[in-house]
Amino acid sequence: MFSALELTLILLVAAVLGVVAFRMLHLPPMLGYLTVGILIGPHALGLATNSGTTHTLAEFGVVFLMFSIGLEFSLPKLMSMRRAVFGLGMAQVVLTIAVAMGCGWLMAGLLPQTFDIGWSASFALGGALSMSSTAIVLKLLTERLELESEHGRRITSILLFQDLAFVPLLILVPALAHPGTDLIATLAWAGGKALLVLVLLLFIGQNLLRRWFQIVVQRRSQELFMLNLLLITLGAAWITEQAGLSLALGAFVVGMLISETEYRHQVEEDIKPFRDVLLGLFFITIGMLLNVRLVWENWPVVLLLLVVPVLLKFGLIALLARLFGAAPGVALRTGLGLAQAGEFGFVLLNQAGGLELVDPELVQLILAAMVLSMLIAPFILANADKIVLKLSANEWMLQSLALTQIASRTMSEEKHVIIAGFGRSGQSLARLLEEEKIPYHALDLDPERVREAQSAGAQVSYGDATRRESLIAAGIHRAAALVVTFADTPAALKTLHYVNELAPALPSIVRSIDEDDLDKLRAGGADEIVPETIEGSLMLASHALLLMGVPLRRVVHRVQAARSERYASLRGYFHGMGDAADDDEHLQVRLHSVALLDNAAAIGKQLDGLYLSELGAEVTAVRRGKSRIPFASDTVLESGDVVVVRGNAAAIERAEKRLLRP
Repeated sequence: MFSALELTLILLVAAVLGVVAFRMLHLPPMLGYLTVGILIGPHALGLATNSGTTHTLAEFGVVFLMFSIGLEFSLPKLMSMRRAVFGLGMAQVVLTIAVAMGCGWLMAGLLPQTFDIGWSASFALGGALSMSSTAIVLKLLTERLELESEHGRRITSILLFQDLAFVPLLILVPALAHPGTDLIATLAWAGGKALLVLVLLLFIGQNLLRRWFQIVVQRRSQELFMLNLLLITLGAAWITEQAGLSLALGAFVVGMLISETEYRHQVEEDIKPFRDVLLGLFFITIGMLLNVRLVWENWPVVLLLLVVPVLLKFGLIALLARLFGAAPGVALRTGLGLAQAGEFGFVLLNQAGGLELVDPELVQLILAAMVLSMLIAPFILANADKIVLKLSANEWMLQSLALTQIASRTMSEEKHVIIAGFGRSGQSLARLLEEEKIPYHALDLDPERVREAQSAGAQVSYGDATRRESLIAAGIHRAAALVVTFADTPAALKTLHYVNELAPALPSIVRSIDEDDLDKLRAGGADEIVPETIEGSLMLASHALLLMGVPLRRVVHRVQAARSERYASLRGYFHGMGDAADDDEHLQVRLHSVALLDNAAAIGKQLDGLYLSELGAEVTAVRRGKSRIPFASDTVLESGDVVVVRGNAAAIERAEKRLLRP
């Protein structure tokens, strides 16, 4: 028997070696953790046991994962997903249990001598089958940058409802095994507690959380901030556990509340080390459950118990997703993502075994099949696109047609700009590129917008810039630059991932909402990042300063300094803007402020008497003292006035001479 320190060292050494080996094989680290668990577990080398301590630590990994997932959501987003959560999610759980009970009844009728499982046992097995692995699926979706995709949202919705359904199932299984208890009262009491806790967390906890974070942050202590983060995460998990809900659900809710505060990104960075380490331990404990000898001795039965539930679950979920309005490809991806067993399924299965509803030997065989389904989940998700293309002729035809159209339009292009997204920003960029005779090709997922833009002559195709194949078809290897015009950081990161893989030397420019995602996008490979909030405020400020009479060159330097402080990748962007080196400098329209000193020629004259329009310039504002005055053609200029003139460089120079010199 190993001591706690020795056991910890064994787990750490095994985890490091396993992850290194699987990274070298270009396989997901999760498989390394699962394989390590199988090897050092009680059914193989016996170096580690699935003790209560390791199980608790592993459960904390799921807690921190769900907390991180909650940071990607918000209460409004969750409300917008309520149809998917309580419609699609509920239908999935109920229908899976119903099909399992139907199969149990059918097998009992056809094979009464060998298949003796009652309807209560079928209900328990159906409940276990309806659960999917929150930890595995959400981690894989996060790594693949698919959490915000259409199928990713549906998968997350179903997983959330499974978390909610787990508690009633825990109550129903023993109640059905031992009739006589007041089932309705028990369910009502459990539901009331759960509802009360969720309402308190969602609607009252939000204001308390924000105020408490403000108090903690004002102390300016990173240590205190980290301790507070652990306290809130585990505290919310404990509260929901006391209400009969899962630990992970409480962590998800509090993460969702923090996502609406300004501390979200700092929290996300601080929680990563705890999440990844403890989640790795969780996967190791899952691997420990697999009895390799049992699988070897009963492989036909285990294979049957693996293949049939996975295919059944995949088919049911894909069908339900289709009925709830998903496209065929999205429905198939949703089914593939949730076809495996889940960690809550282990609890329900062990409960059924403890209540003697299912034979202990059959429980072990089902358990082995469930663990194997979790082992193959990363491979299924990694090949989801290929599987969908083979299963759905419509999906294959649509994607092939779209890629062919993109490739045919870009085949003759060289040194062109790929524009990801053809909304207002993309269209404005396209017009500027056309004026400069620079070729471009845009990708957009709005078919109506693409159709209208194509009819107007724009170089745009229907395509998803976050897909590797679309970027290849758009000629990424021949392009001069790529510009991501949609302000969606997860999608932009996925696009950048493929850009780095396919054309690492290609310059990329990314749009974002504000500066919060600058570091994340820069780490993802973006060469330039344009936060629209900052740029909008800088343009507003620059125009305001010019109208107040601040010299143009000083305004330019102010904007340059602000950019340098906010995001270093654009540092020096305006260098040389006023130099005469630019061939088109004399054509650029600009604003220029002219201060009228005591000896200025324009003092005492009316604006229309200066005939500035004949020089190609116009007056846009007049500032007198500390205020801007209303002006007209007959306005008489006074000493100390600042006149803001608009025109090209030559016109401004001529206008300034007329204003100042006799």
